[in-house]
Amino acid sequence: MLTAMITPMTADGALDVDGAARLATYLVDEMRNDGLVISGTTGESPTTSDAEKDRLLRAVIEAVGDSATVVAGVGTNDTAHTCELARQAERAGADGLLVVTPYYNKPPQNGLVAHFTAVAESTGLPVMLYDIPGRAGVPIATESLLRLAQHPRIVAVKDAKGDLAAGSSVMSATDLAFYCGDDVLNLPWLSVGASGFVSVVGHVVGDRLAEMIEAYFAGRVAVARTIHRELMPVYTGIMTRIQGVIATKAALGLLGLPGGTVRLPQVNATPAEVEQLRTDLVAGGVKLK
Repeated sequence: MLTAMITPMTADGALDVDGAARLATYLVDEMRNDGLVISGTTGESPTTSDAEKDRLLRAVIEAVGDSATVVAGVGTNDTAHTCELARQAERAGADGLLVVTPYYNKPPQNGLVAHFTAVAESTGLPVMLYDIPGRAGVPIATESLLRLAQHPRIVAVKDAKGDLAAGSSVMSATDLAFYCGDDVLNLPWLSVGASGFVSVVGHVVGDRLAEMIEAYFAGRVAVARTIHRELMPVYTGIMTRIQGVIATKAALGLLGLPGGTVRLPQVNATPAEVEQLRTDLVAGGVKLK
């Protein structure tokens, strides 16, 4: 169970390092996260500087690095920059790297293989690929994943492509560990062999997602299915009605936890959106302040 952690900000939009440490501790101690992904999309990585990413990662490692795995999001659409961010994360003490498909420039599949291989070669850290064609504009093809799985440091995939058949094919042919990256599909991915989740809603229901994982792997599938159905309003409220990081920071505000503002081009949730989110969270069993 991993959560792709938001990056707490102050009211004026500055990085809230102390808030990040407090939130990371809460997510590990109270929400039962085995690990955290720092500076992913939900961490607003497109609008944080390299220096901010370094400060944030070091603060989280200091707070929870002895009790949880800390994975650094380092992916960009510039291979050289991604490699530098990977080396920066290694120096900071990250346990692994999350590397998203290069976005906007839409490289061909042999370009993706070359990109991911270069990043994997740039450090000694294990790499989780992030396959999210809805944002990147191009999927990581099955054939490319099969090739990339031959690299000793490419060990996992965060899948937000939602193709369970393709994922099943890759898992059957390789040792790549798949993690669901689309919360509403958490249980379906477990059913075809996924190892766990890299979640957004884990900010508020990570403990119940951990319970779902435990129930499923213990053979208590009906219990896992009940949790899945109970969480549907939370999935809808955070992942469907408005953009994920906007909703997540609003939800953390309702819980009295560090979150703060979002940076443009994202915008903060409106009062009406916050009230709808409150309704969704309560319907999903979240106890608000």
